[in-house]
Formats: sequence, structure tokens, C-alpha cells
Amino acid sequence: MNQFLPSQQSVLTMDSADSTAATAALAPNGAADPAAAIDDDDDGVLEVAACISSMIDRGGSVESHRLFLARRTALEMLRDRGYSVPEDELARTLPEFRAWWAHKPELERLAFSTTLASDPSNKVKVVFCPPEPVKIAVIREIYSGVKEENLSRLILILQSRIMSRAKESIKEIFPFKVDTFQITELLVNITKHVLKPKHEVLTAEEKAKLLKEYNVVDSQLPRMLETDAVARYHGLGKGTVVKVTYDSELTGNHVTYRCIF
Repeated sequence: MNQFLPSQQSVLTMDSADSTAATAALAPNGAADPAAAIDDDDDGVLEVAACISSMIDRGGSVESHRLFLARRTALEMLRDRGYSVPEDELARTLPEFRAWWAHKPELERLAFSTTLASDPSNKVKVVFCPPEPVKIAVIREIYSGVKEENLSRLILILQSRIMSRAKESIKEIFPFKVDTFQITELLVNITKHVLKPKHEVLTAEEKAKLLKEYNVVDSQLPRMLETDAVARYHGLGKGTVVKVTYDSELTGNHVTYRCIF
């Protein structure tokens, strides 16, 4: 059972760059010459500066940028769950999104639905909620709009808080599973983080083989909460087993299995 190891957390520190060399080069008149201060050894610094500069968004509103990032992450999330997602949707750039969005900025346009690649009868839809606090009336309105679509799952992306009564009403109103995400949770894809270990969801057959091999029941495996960020990203339910592979200088190379509960 040594392979069932707990997750490890690490803290990275980065030393500050030495700026002495950069200020040492002076122009003939004694003034600092920035061009002379950069030599061949500073190429890496220039690349980092260019990378950081590319992250700064100067092309439009903050709202459109947030909506673009959240929608793209939602598309990637569905793809990783095994749903069919068009490549052109994933490849859409921020300028392209802004041009498309500005033409008709209505939240209904952000919604999209697709089916499971292995089972076309399994249909999911993503809906963006309005920026105001979500009340029961909004939940009922959303249900009225999707009840004829024969959905198996619904994903709601919230731009504001959801009232407690509205949150409770979701289970009462919808006959299928509904996932809720705050838009801030989807601004980045957590599974792409360099420190995030690889997560693979086991099939029922793979789970049975694992339990038989180690002569254990799933309750004896290390656990992962159903509310865990990775579990929510993959839409995992109780009893699902995830294979977690660590492979880095910080964590070493090892594999662990976790059961959702």
C-alpha cells in the first residue's frame, strides 16, 4: 500500500535578479544607457519581460476578457469530461471573441450544449447567469428554457452570489445533475497548472481491477472530497476513483489513488 501516498504541497521561491550589472553601463556623458546595460547574457530577462507584457490586456473591457476566459475553460472542461467540443471553438482568440461578442452582447449567446462522445444521448448545456445575485426566479427561468432539451446535466456559471434559497431550489426543480461555478473559478484552467499532478478517472472495470489487486474496498483508499476543485472540474461523483500521478523534482515520481466521497 506504499503507493497510496498523500498529496504534497510545496512552496517555490525565486531569487530577485541582480540589477547591479544593468545599471553599471553608462553612456559617455555619464548618464545611464539602458541599451548598453543589456548584453547577450540578458536575453532571458528580455524574454520574461516580453512574456509578462503579453499577459497585459489592453484591447478591451475587463468584462469581455472574463467572459472569454470562463467560456474557454468551460469548453476545455467539457472536452476533458469526454464531450464533443469543436476545435474552432477552443481555438477562438480573445480578439475574435470580442468581435463576435460586441456584435450582440447577450448572455444567451454564451450558452452552448454538446453530447458525450461515447453516448450521444447524454447531453450537457452550459449557461451563464446574469451579473445580479441569483434568486429563485432566475433558477426557474433557466429551467423553463432548458426543460425541453432532454439534458442529462447542466452547468451554471455565476457572475455573482447565489441566494441560499435559490441554491436549495436547484435540487428541487431540476431532475438532473446541475454543477455551479463562480466565473472567477474558471478564469484559469487549474488542470494546466505546472504544479498540478496528472489526474486520470478510472473506469468501472479499472476500479474493480485495482481493488482486487490490492485486496481493498474503495473506502480504504485515500479520499478526495466531492467538492475538491479537480473533482468538480471533472464532474466526479461519489465512489469514483482517480489515479494521481506525481512526476516532478518537488514531489518525486509516484502514483496514488483517491476515491471521491
